Amino acid sequence: MALSHFIDLSTAARSRLLHIARSSIAHGLLSHRPLAVEKNDLPGILGEPLASFVTLRHVEMLRGCVGTIDPVRPLAEAVAVAAFSAAFKDSRFPPLREDELHVVSIEISVLSALEPMEVASEQALLGQLQPGVDGLLLEDQWHRATFLPKVWEQLAAPSEFLRALKQKAGLPTDYWSDSLRFRRYRTFTFSDSHVRATAVA
Repeated sequence: MALSHFIDLSTAARSRLLHIARSSIAHGLLSHRPLAVEKNDLPGILGEPLASFVTLRHVEMLRGCVGTIDPVRPLAEAVAVAAFSAAFKDSRFPPLREDELHVVSIEISVLSALEPMEVASEQALLGQLQPGVDGLLLEDQWHRATFLPKVWEQLAAPSEFLRALKQKAGLPTDYWSDSLRFRRYRTFTFSDSHVRATAVA
């Protein structure tokens, strides 16, 4: 099965998704729930069910990252929910404060379809991974974890990437089993970091 190179979101679609994400966070500060997106007002790809992640950063430091690997909502709605969750529900960080809203940058990653990987060994898996390109989902019974392609910036070697992903899933770094399942994907990623940097300079 060939891996889909997938999506090219228009500038207008990207701008609208970034606006939805920030509006959902602002809405959450007041109502403690994500912005409700009107499904009848979602043209083209914005209304298609697609998986996505929203990452928040403050001065290049991670401030929250939440998303879904499964395409269960229209893209615009998925982004609204993920942005709210990244700001207020990521257990690694305290809830976003109002004074942070205009200084955090927002990055959105839209995922391609998941591609099952047929691998008989860890070495075979490592040989198929494309650093900097592939996101990877690991599953083994109730263990499940994923890394977006951006994680390659911190873990450049496939062996390091895989070991850290196993740890994230709650498995030993040297773990291997025939029950392990892997699926890979790619992302279309964009952010408002340049706009944020200009605004706060």
